[in-house]
Amino acid sequence: MILNKCISEIIATFLIVLLLSFPAFADPSSSGKILKADLIFGPDENLDPAYKYTGWYMHEAGIYETLFSLDDEMNLVPTLATGYDQISDTEYRIHLRPNVKFHDGTPLNADAVVYSLERVMDSSNSRHGEFAFIKSVEAVDDNTVTITTNQPHSPTIASLVDPLVSIVKPDVNLNTTPVGTGPFKFDSFEKDVKLSVARNDDYWGDKAKLDGAILYFVSDPMTRAMQLEGGDVDIALGLPQTEVKNLQSKSDLKVLSKVTLRENLIYINMKKAPFDNLLVRQALNYAINRQEIVDTALEGVGGVPAIGVFSSDNPWSANKDLNAYEFDTSRAEELLAQAGITDADGDGRLDFQGKPLEITIKTYASRAENKPSAEVVAAQLEKIGIKTGVEIVESGAFSTDMTNGNYDLALGSWNTGTTGDPDYSLSKHFESTGTEAKKTGYSNPDVDGGLEKSRATFDRDERMEYYKQVQEQVLKDSPEIVLFYLNVLVGQNKKVDGFVMYQSSEINFLTSKLSLED
Repeated sequence: MILNKCISEIIATFLIVLLLSFPAFADPSSSGKILKADLIFGPDENLDPAYKYTGWYMHEAGIYETLFSLDDEMNLVPTLATGYDQISDTEYRIHLRPNVKFHDGTPLNADAVVYSLERVMDSSNSRHGEFAFIKSVEAVDDNTVTITTNQPHSPTIASLVDPLVSIVKPDVNLNTTPVGTGPFKFDSFEKDVKLSVARNDDYWGDKAKLDGAILYFVSDPMTRAMQLEGGDVDIALGLPQTEVKNLQSKSDLKVLSKVTLRENLIYINMKKAPFDNLLVRQALNYAINRQEIVDTALEGVGGVPAIGVFSSDNPWSANKDLNAYEFDTSRAEELLAQAGITDADGDGRLDFQGKPLEITIKTYASRAENKPSAEVVAAQLEKIGIKTGVEIVESGAFSTDMTNGNYDLALGSWNTGTTGDPDYSLSKHFESTGTEAKKTGYSNPDVDGGLEKSRATFDRDERMEYYKQVQEQVLKDSPEIVLFYLNVLVGQNKKVDGFVMYQSSEINFLTSKLSLED
């Protein structure tokens, strides 16, 4: 009898511990609809959306929202705003959506919007320069905000799509306690492991169909594929191209593919010889066979060979008017010879300044397409006599090395559709003061002037003409080599319903529409 009682107590204790180990499922009010997903990246210890690019990850989790956003057709739509009036070339009146509450129950008002924008504009924010065009943000009343710019700035409203200016609850520690207005609210966070969210039952829009979600941060693409196949997660982003056929063969899984506005590109360090020579940069462009990259590194399913800086699906693309770099090794060798790079000693290797020319392509492997693409490019450069190696580093080290100029060529990825306005990417990559231009060392007064003029006019056709000229010039100057426009590959269990792939950006992941069917 005593033994049976002890056994019963042990079993009861075990069950309690087991339930406490899974709090999301222990709640009797929960229907158990907890989505488990593998993402590629996640925030570091700081969860503030205004910290670097943390806003992307917090938007993926459905915690924060912006005044405006892009729908799945790339249309600018009001979100926490209901619309705006342009009072003059430098003044915008934003009308806020009524009856919106933060996750703690505090009503959204104009003061919160002013706070959210001004803290990004503050010089202490590492990205404050991106919003230096704003002169002031003022609350007119509880539901109206006026934004005044220093001068006419046509991308103003589009810039408010950027997760950097997510609308946050003032006067809370956003580093550790995210408080937004989204369909999901913060539950818990484990650095480099996972972020958990719960449904926001007081959401202003359609209530989420899920009870919550656990978003795992898995940097290895093969691990993401294996966890999806093994049923450990319901959905996985950034699948390896090599695993598509295998996953498609599983009766309970499906793989979604869509050409997006994300591109994979090679940054060229123009601060180092011989890459400071235009002829060399153009030669590299001719030496690269983009179709071969797509066919081999991407298994024919992961992308489309690139022409210019924007995908042809981007409404601001000038691809049809650009003279693409066709694969032409003879032309590449001719340009290198003009730059003084030849096989001086007949050993089959090209020499520069009396030494063999050696190049290292630096990249990171968390994006499945990066490593194999770098390897194909290296093999192509080897064929024209350039000794080329590939160095794989962590994504954080990759970014640091680029900022510090510690690279020859760097193969990375960039989303050109974040705000829907071309200025977002073009100014960052090709304006002399741009964050990415500083990494390559690129500067061209004609490009700077074109971008400045494009921002000063509100006529779309006029803007397009300036942007066309910029795209033509940067293709000629080649501070970067765009390899392909990425097909995003997402694997999901067939019980997942309502997932929408946004062409403009992957920041729209966890939405109210997502559900798990029985």
